[in-house]
Amino acid sequence: MIRFGAISVEEFLEDYWQKKPLLIKQALPNFISPISSDELAGLSLEEEFESRLVQGSTAQQQWSLTNGPFTKTTFTQLPEQDWTLLVQGVDRFIDEVHDLIKQFDFIPRWRFDDVMISYATKGGSVGPHFDYYDVFLLQGSGRRRWELSTQFCTLDNYLKDVPLRIMHTFTPEQFFEVEPGDVLYIPPKVAHHGVSLDDECTTLSFGYRAYSAQELFESLDMQNPDQEQNIYYQDPIWINTSSPALIPDLAIEQANQILKISSDEFAAFVTKLDILDEQLLQHFEAETFREKMQYKLHPSCKIAYFLVDTTPKVFINGEYFDTQEFDPQAVMQFCNKRTINAKDHQQLTINLFKQNLIYIID
Repeated sequence: MIRFGAISVEEFLEDYWQKKPLLIKQALPNFISPISSDELAGLSLEEEFESRLVQGSTAQQQWSLTNGPFTKTTFTQLPEQDWTLLVQGVDRFIDEVHDLIKQFDFIPRWRFDDVMISYATKGGSVGPHFDYYDVFLLQGSGRRRWELSTQFCTLDNYLKDVPLRIMHTFTPEQFFEVEPGDVLYIPPKVAHHGVSLDDECTTLSFGYRAYSAQELFESLDMQNPDQEQNIYYQDPIWINTSSPALIPDLAIEQANQILKISSDEFAAFVTKLDILDEQLLQHFEAETFREKMQYKLHPSCKIAYFLVDTTPKVFINGEYFDTQEFDPQAVMQFCNKRTINAKDHQQLTINLFKQNLIYIID
């Protein structure tokens, strides 16, 4: 887990999560990014990766957006400064990036979306903007200056005729400079503007989904009677930080503030795969089953459970996964750790293996 320094993880969850930003200096001391800028550029040449190239600066207020995949020629034709490359969903493909997610497992894993990695030359930025989701921004290399604001975070405050959702009016209230190993937490609807201070700037963004009321209604094939687009699910104060796959009763109660939804329906909703993950799993073929080996859940899989009395009810990729014949402790351990030893839990491992959900840890 990341190091919080002056505060405890419990203080963060109670006082900061979904409430206010926090800079955590040296949250990961001596951190070295698992992806270099050259490697990130290489990923952006591949069709499997969703990549974007942003050019511009707030000084000029001229911005351009180009979607990948790119070619090597793309990068030879760029100016020396003021551009940013962004690659989405890197955790699905690079194990070293996926393994970093556990540093943030004090937040339930079923709330997690993906890791986006950006590289920026000096002056590179994507402009001031705000989102409806939570994000931890881990500085991978180089330095970046961040400006934050809680003002004017409204849908009508944006630059017209610009292919990005960049704020027209942005009044900074906080200023931070970050270096490798620093983590900046930004909650929903807090505007942020990051500008690279050198040509070595990489940032890893760990994003946590925002469940809109509209999405929840659509998951149950229901009409949203309010039609209010800005209503979002709000987390409770998380207590059980050692069980990242657990959906506590408090979370389901929070969802029921928006609409009447059962535990089964909510578990199916939060573990439902997006199109990219579905495609990755469709093309995944597990090797021959080997006893006495350690296995791990495929990085594209989403897993969660809630408790019926003391028994876990498990959902994987939007579907109920029957574990009634297995030891409840072993099931919960697998859900929370996302790994399992075939030697100790052979039948459970075989069941997971047959459904192409796990693979051998090298």
